[in-house]
Amino acid sequence: MAVGAFSVPATALALRPHGARRHTTAVTVLPTSSAASGTARIGALYPGAGTTTHTCTASVVSSPHGNLLITAAHCVSGDGRGMVFVPGQHGNQAPYGRWTVTGAYVAPTWIADQNPDDDVAFLTVAPQTVGGKLTEIQRVTGAYRLGPSVKRGERVTVMGYPSGTVNNPISCTVRIYMTAEFPTFDCHGYVDGTSGSPWVHETAHGPEVVGVIGGRNQGGCLEYTSYSSPLRRAVTTYGRALAGAPADTAPAPRSDGC
Repeated sequence: MAVGAFSVPATALALRPHGARRHTTAVTVLPTSSAASGTARIGALYPGAGTTTHTCTASVVSSPHGNLLITAAHCVSGDGRGMVFVPGQHGNQAPYGRWTVTGAYVAPTWIADQNPDDDVAFLTVAPQTVGGKLTEIQRVTGAYRLGPSVKRGERVTVMGYPSGTVNNPISCTVRIYMTAEFPTFDCHGYVDGTSGSPWVHETAHGPEVVGVIGGRNQGGCLEYTSYSSPLRRAVTTYGRALAGAPADTAPAPRSDGC
């Protein structure tokens, strides 16, 4: 199956990041993701400036410096420098520019043993000159508030980029349930490249990111079931990123166990 497809039939085989199969069965009662036009705060994440295939998804989260993204920790290897984020990518268009990652922040337990409860990373990006002024990404795209961990029964919208070169994002709005400590949703189509996709929950104070695809089995072994690490555990890492603490060096991700 071409991983750039907008949705995935129930009988297809798909791949998760780093080559592990996401198995499928004949499930007909679950929702299916649909093609989306994209949004400024969510984009495709490329492993380097010289690569043409995006392999994960990230989104802009609010910070005093206006330069911060959130994604899955297993999307990052090393210090993250040189990765490229393309917010709102649509086809081969980069309507808000291409932004270069300058550092990565992950939990100590991810560095030590890749604890799936801590499969969350924050990335800083370099500013760009816009209209003759050096400008941070948040002023161009806006940003999501970082919210608490999603709760059972809450509705979220998850937009992500299946791995590819010029493919568009997919989106699904679903209710959350729990698998042990991992927030979980069911919707067809979340294949390679959608790791790191933000789970956006609408609140009275505006939209908040309350999860990202990752965690158990690095996001899941089935293209119709996806997980998130409990986001409350990422608060300390987020705080270090906000404070401009020295960035981390993430380990190369191990097998997702699928």
